[in-house]
Amino acid sequence: MARRKKPKKHLVLPDSVYNDLMVAEFINQVMRRGKKTTAQKIIYGAFQEIKNKTKKEPVEIFRLAIGNVSPVLQIKPRRIGGATYQVPVEVKGEKRISLAMKWIVAAAKAKKGKPMKEKLSEELIEASENKGEAVRKKENTHRMAEANRAFAHFAW
Repeated sequence: MARRKKPKKHLVLPDSVYNDLMVAEFINQVMRRGKKTTAQKIIYGAFQEIKNKTKKEPVEIFRLAIGNVSPVLQIKPRRIGGATYQVPVEVKGEKRISLAMKWIVAAAKAKKGKPMKEKLSEELIEASENKGEAVRKKENTHRMAEANRAFAHFAW
């Protein structure tokens, strides 16, 4: 049976304020139920707070945070002969960035008692300093991949 064609990659235009593709993708990650303007307010508010707290360029802090949270390895379940093995596989470029963004947003959402822009700015600052929940998630993923290194020969 022939495989289906790969779907076309959706083209994301750079955001209007920072003219940056990665920021535009991050806005789309934060967006829920198609409310893009709300997501933009959250992101730009968080970036403003980052600027106030660190006195540095928020896009630089954001890129550093994404770089620190991006995983190199992940584990994928692979079924071989009735047993399911957790096989460590390398994470490719765009998947690496999207996972990092998802983890940062999830870590910010998990915090309680503050507006989302404050939680997001805190998480981005912590991630840029190699601290925080999102960095811990990456380290756990790497630890799991390292623990299951014996099954690496099952990688496809």
